[in-house]
Amino acid sequence: MNPTTIQLVGAILFALAIIHTFSTKIFEHLAHTRPSHAGLWHLLGEVEAVFGLWAIVLVVFMGIVLGTETAVEYLDSRNYTEPMFVFAIMVVAASRPVMQFASAIVRIVARLIPANEPLAVYFTIMAVVPLLGSFITEPAAMTLAALMLRDRYYSRGLPPRLMYATLGVLFVNISIGGTLTNFAAPPVLMVATTWAWDSAFMMTHFGWKASVAVLINAIVVSAAFRRELSALTSLAQSTERPVPYTMVAVHLVLLSLIVLFAHHPPVFLGVFLLFMGLATAYPQFQERLILREGLMVAFFLAGLVVLGGQQAWWLQPLLAGMDANAVYFGATALTAITDNAALTYLASLVEGLSDEFKYAVVAGAVTGGGLTVIANAPNPAGMSILRKNFDEEAVNPLGLLVSALPPTLVAIAAFRLL
Repeated sequence: MNPTTIQLVGAILFALAIIHTFSTKIFEHLAHTRPSHAGLWHLLGEVEAVFGLWAIVLVVFMGIVLGTETAVEYLDSRNYTEPMFVFAIMVVAASRPVMQFASAIVRIVARLIPANEPLAVYFTIMAVVPLLGSFITEPAAMTLAALMLRDRYYSRGLPPRLMYATLGVLFVNISIGGTLTNFAAPPVLMVATTWAWDSAFMMTHFGWKASVAVLINAIVVSAAFRRELSALTSLAQSTERPVPYTMVAVHLVLLSLIVLFAHHPPVFLGVFLLFMGLATAYPQFQERLILREGLMVAFFLAGLVVLGGQQAWWLQPLLAGMDANAVYFGATALTAITDNAALTYLASLVEGLSDEFKYAVVAGAVTGGGLTVIANAPNPAGMSILRKNFDEEAVNPLGLLVSALPPTLVAIAAFRLL
């Protein structure tokens, strides 16, 4: 490996961004203890802002060393479809009509479970919604699950252990729950066309194994905290007027169109603007749109795209030098410090890979997708919705890592032994 100066600096800045991600809890603490500069500490403590800020440093450095034109050309060469899509799908999925529909489905399924309502609804959110991500995409599933968890559980003062355990299982289940089809999980999407993997292939090689792991994880976390969950009183029925079925149907159509044209920004952004017009015309059927949260997540993912573009020089040879067994566990570990979609994309550029190697790199990438906030594209969306309920509005990255390890081990067992 003979990296250029820019590639070397890019790798250093990427490492600093990872360290910064694990340090956001410190900055949030400083914001509360040093109020004179609380604004700066809050900015540095925003996990969604981390990679965007360090990406700006990289671009400025490129501008100084190589010239402004070269820096702009590099930015233009990046693909920002995923950040834009995640922003659009987050906002639409969190709209009141869509949430009303999703909540109704969760309640119907929960009634079939022989447990009291809080425990049954919790299990349904953790087991069913992640698998739904295979059809409405993982970012949409993460948004729906996080909002329901926030409103029904996190806002009611859960014990920290339960909050962290829920977050860890949610992130892992969302990461593996999108593998029933070939279009919903970002790491699968990166290789599906190149390797000719259709949804039938995904279901028979990945989907059923992921479903087993998702159900086991949901059962274990629900059973482990059944006393705390069962002690919660059922939520009172909302006094707000229900959204008319026609308005719900229109929102579901718009959501479906955004999913259908997820790879075509002019189309899905046009549909999103149509949604914004509809939301403005009928404010009585909406609550506050999560525009700020969506933009922050998009900023995070765009920063990851910019910084990640300078990591191929060391990541690709590292993956290519592993056998199938090593690449599975290597991809699982590397996913914790890089985006899992970036890993599978780099693997797709290597020619002559065996089918066993291809399975191992994708299975490893989705297995490790819950270990950190940067491991999987939907994770920042869930973090932005849920973190305000944690102490000092910050999630301890080590706490997330420890909480995600048990469900990750279940996913390892499912993909390696079944």
